[in-house]
Amino acid sequence: MSKRSAVNHARRQAITTILPACALACLGGSRASAMLQSNPTQEATHRFDAELERTLTNRQFIDIRYRDVISLAKALEKNMGKENAIAFLKKVRTEEMLERGKAQASEFPDDSLDSYVDQFRTRYKNTLTMEIIQDTKKAFELKITECLWADTFRRAGAGEIGYAWICSGDYAWARAFNPRIRLVRDKTLMQGHAYCNHRYIWEGKAAT
Repeated sequence: MSKRSAVNHARRQAITTILPACALACLGGSRASAMLQSNPTQEATHRFDAELERTLTNRQFIDIRYRDVISLAKALEKNMGKENAIAFLKKVRTEEMLERGKAQASEFPDDSLDSYVDQFRTRYKNTLTMEIIQDTKKAFELKITECLWADTFRRAGAGEIGYAWICSGDYAWARAFNPRIRLVRDKTLMQGHAYCNHRYIWEGKAAT
């Protein structure tokens, strides 16, 4: 072994011996100990499963989420005809919201009107600007003056697609949660009105 090789070998041995003690002193005992005791063969989290650092605004997130939906719907209009495409979107959305309503009914404390509309009292603060007009045991009415979904679809020139894919399922959603809940609405931002007037009516016996 040459003199240079011998020196390098000695350095490697010294580093191997000293590193654990240095790590414990410099990094802190528990952290270094965990590092040293970890299984070197343990597979790290796959990059596909790594958490994303969200740097998007709510508007940007919704834009990206529905970009392909809008493109696909416009392609369907060209191939199926607008009327058939819109009918197809409404059918798919209705089926989806029926399942959602049934699932919520099984998960919520009960299937009353109050239980159903409570989600509108507490959620959607980052996507809707709304005012509660009436909140009783028999009726719950919302006036929505800003809707991020309507903003997204209408900026893309796809308000009718947006109504079919986002808004049309609201009726089935309420009905599936409880058949005694009926949605009445004749204005939506998605259709170009100044606001949405969601009114949920309880058609069963009023709770006492």
